[in-house]
Amino acid sequence: MKSRYLPQSMLLKALWLTMLLSMLSACGFQLRGQLPLQQYPALSIQAERHSALAAVLSQRLQSHQIDVLASQQEDSPHLMLHHDSLERRTLSLFPNGQVAEYELIYQVRYSIQMPDQQAQYFEFELFRDYQDDPNRALAKAQELDLMLTELREQAAQRILRQLGRLGA
Repeated sequence: MKSRYLPQSMLLKALWLTMLLSMLSACGFQLRGQLPLQQYPALSIQAERHSALAAVLSQRLQSHQIDVLASQQEDSPHLMLHHDSLERRTLSLFPNGQVAEYELIYQVRYSIQMPDQQAQYFEFELFRDYQDDPNRALAKAQELDLMLTELREQAAQRILRQLGRLGA
């Protein structure tokens, strides 16, 4: 005769899964794409005039339904991008002495001032290896532009995660 009940092993798996999900929800776990800044519907960004990183940050904030203000307001966070730069360091050479591989170093310095608090300063570096080929200069230039775009995207996500930690 077949039993109408679930086998004991399936019941244990379901119980473990339920416990795991309840523990994750109890500890405040959120997926990475979420930005916990609902208490601040607006934020101001101060940066150099044509900063590509500021543009990426503005775009990310707007995708999270956060208004980007033109000037600093007392009741909203203020993000100031002090410096972002790209340096490259030679890693290896071809036998003829030309550079074969670079290390790209993207440096970002910024500060965040939450309402009624002092500004907090942050700095980080992101690294990428880049192989150069003088015979394919145009393709390598496009690859470098794509890599720089990805570095800016990663930097923006890192800044927003820091902003979320301060706002929580």
